[in-house]
Amino acid sequence: MILLVGADGQLGRELSASLGLLGNLSRWTLDNMDLADPNLAEKLKRVEFPKLKAVVNAAADTAVDRAESEEDVAYRVNAEAAGLLAALAERHGAAFIHYSTDYVYDGMKSGPYTEEDEPAPLNAYGRTKLAGDRLVAAACPRHVIFRTSWVFSQTGVCFPRTVYNLAKARESLEMDCTQRGAPTSTELLSAATLLALRGVMGLGPAAWGLYHLVSSGEATWLEFSRRVVSKALELGLELKLKPGAITPRDVPDASRPAARPLNSLLSTGKAEETFGLVLPNWTYYADRFVEGLRYQASLG
Repeated sequence: MILLVGADGQLGRELSASLGLLGNLSRWTLDNMDLADPNLAEKLKRVEFPKLKAVVNAAADTAVDRAESEEDVAYRVNAEAAGLLAALAERHGAAFIHYSTDYVYDGMKSGPYTEEDEPAPLNAYGRTKLAGDRLVAAACPRHVIFRTSWVFSQTGVCFPRTVYNLAKARESLEMDCTQRGAPTSTELLSAATLLALRGVMGLGPAAWGLYHLVSSGEATWLEFSRRVVSKALELGLELKLKPGAITPRDVPDASRPAARPLNSLLSTGKAEETFGLVLPNWTYYADRFVEGLRYQASLG
């Protein structure tokens, strides 16, 4: 049996559709397990799963700006709850899969970050996620932590959907060109999780630990938004905005409470070698996202 926590979230919905391939899947959503509940520790102590093989934690408090004023709430979900779920996995002799973020780094490095680089979060969200990584590692040796970045999915609120909606209503748009990262689809994360679970079961301790997992290539938010708009126009979707009308903003947005790292590039060599991954370029998933938009539009 596999337990998926956060099955109703952006990544959780993608994992819900794929993890069942590995066997019996139990799904926890916010409705049946609130990770911000102060009584979470006691509730988890009463949980028993026969033949539990893995716990996959796709839940997180990702409200980056809100965390600046409500860090205690973000800490309960991103750190305390993650550690408690890892302890649940350890109690059952199960593996624990967890997802982390590029925001644990300060973005001052010139090249991609490796797993050995020292974290230095710039914001409260990054601090709570880093604390969660450490609590997970301490609670369950049989863990795999995937640090990823710039996550988007076919469902829910995400950057390319926001760009698409703006492009339908506006003829011009300003977009940040100072931050660099690798836009990463939940589709990629889900597929890699399946391979990682097989690796953890087969490789044992050699597969445990921290990994960076993102698409190959890199982009700025400006380049990402232009790709989405270009592909949408190519596929015949009606937009007011043209790619050339998306202009660069060369200073970070000072209106947001939380600082963002300028460099979110993550080296993925360790994950590729351990799990035999071949990671497509971010443009592949960006195009698939827009193809999904066209399909949705065709349904009316």
